[in-house]
Amino acid sequence: MKSFIKTLGIAILGGVIVLGSYKYFLEKDSQQFTLKEKQTTEESTPVVPVNYVSTTSIGGVDFTEAAEKTVHAVVHVKNKTIARGRQTMADLMYGRVPYREAIGTGSGVIITEDGYIVTNNHVIDNARELEVTLNNNTTYKAELIGTEPNSDIALLKIDTDEALPYIVFGNSDQTKIGEWVLAVGNPFNLTSTVTAGIVSAKGRDLDTNDRKAQSFIQTDAAVNPGNSGGALVNTNGELIGINTAIASKTGSYVGYSFAVPSNNARKIINDIMEYGYVQKGMLGISGGDLNGNIADELGIDESEGIVVGDVIEDSGAAKAGLKSGDVITMIDNIKVKKFADLTGYVTSKNPGDKVIARVISNGDIKDITIELTKNNTVSIPSIEMDLRNLTEADLKKYQVKEGVKIVQTTGNLARYNMRDYIITKINDYKVSDIDDVQKLLRNVDPNATLLIQMKNSAGEVERFRYTLD
Repeated sequence: MKSFIKTLGIAILGGVIVLGSYKYFLEKDSQQFTLKEKQTTEESTPVVPVNYVSTTSIGGVDFTEAAEKTVHAVVHVKNKTIARGRQTMADLMYGRVPYREAIGTGSGVIITEDGYIVTNNHVIDNARELEVTLNNNTTYKAELIGTEPNSDIALLKIDTDEALPYIVFGNSDQTKIGEWVLAVGNPFNLTSTVTAGIVSAKGRDLDTNDRKAQSFIQTDAAVNPGNSGGALVNTNGELIGINTAIASKTGSYVGYSFAVPSNNARKIINDIMEYGYVQKGMLGISGGDLNGNIADELGIDESEGIVVGDVIEDSGAAKAGLKSGDVITMIDNIKVKKFADLTGYVTSKNPGDKVIARVISNGDIKDITIELTKNNTVSIPSIEMDLRNLTEADLKKYQVKEGVKIVQTTGNLARYNMRDYIITKINDYKVSDIDDVQKLLRNVDPNATLLIQMKNSAGEVERFRYTLD
């Protein structure tokens, strides 16, 4: 019994000691921390109350005018399409392929008062039905006028008796890094959303495979799913880009968004409205970015520009005397730091246009006038091929009068080597050039199966079936 009481007494005494220590040391420290924070706050610069009346202005820039000019000209685009559904056991037994209706959404920009709307190609891809809802909640059926998949631009049209609000085009070439911009769109189906940011970079190439040249405006204005096809405008309310993509591992905005420059979009739209397809001009060179090491090898002082690699025969560059090893530093008085700057500018031009390139050649600096020629190599994603019109040498080599040459295959077809083949027919229709191929593909069902007839240099004719999706 005494042993128990002794033990209990020791336990109680230990508890008192622990509790006393906690009160003395820990609570004392906690009080000192709180006091320190309080003293720090009192010694710092007093907090200035926020003036909520002027929150629309940052650094003297007022965003309200640009927002008012543009918010009513950005629309909500709904894409109704048919997608493959999940197969059941019965579907597998009877060889059926189930389909279901799928709905995608995005944004669009009204560019004329009579209802022409520009958006992204991926917003309306494979559409069975398109609906456009204005900012006043009026809904219209939309007609697809044309697309340019490589640039991710599409043109829609709605019919209305009223004059619609629209956004005027600005000059994206004059846009400066650090300039304030607004992104206007419908993220997550939240209509009429405006976010602000700055231009973070220009001439940004997002193609990691370097298959096709791209040139995007990069901004830190918040862009999320649903913003695609919406407007990127400057503080004057002028359209300087079509919001297209975000860099994200989560699928939502994490600080980087990209827009097709308005000059490129306007050129594509004008071509679609005038010709029904996009005319592409080219300088006629391939090459890479100049850097310090290459500059040392070439013995020049410049460290930014384009080093010419190959020059395409009979191109404008070849006729102007450009050769391998030359360095292009400017085009039409616009500095080009990397290849995407050059291709982005050329994309906004037409075949037949002339540009002035500042070139360093054999140590001499000179300005050369180059006439852009038609780009006879075109990437056609729907059939996973890059095609080129036949030259006189090709006609003799393959012993044909017409057709298109397969330059390379991409996607699922990349594992097949078709570089020695030309296409002579698609679905029993003769094709004489790339325009024929593009017109034919525009008039077939998006899920159709094509019969493609090819011929190689040995004179052998082959046919294969390709299913579009």
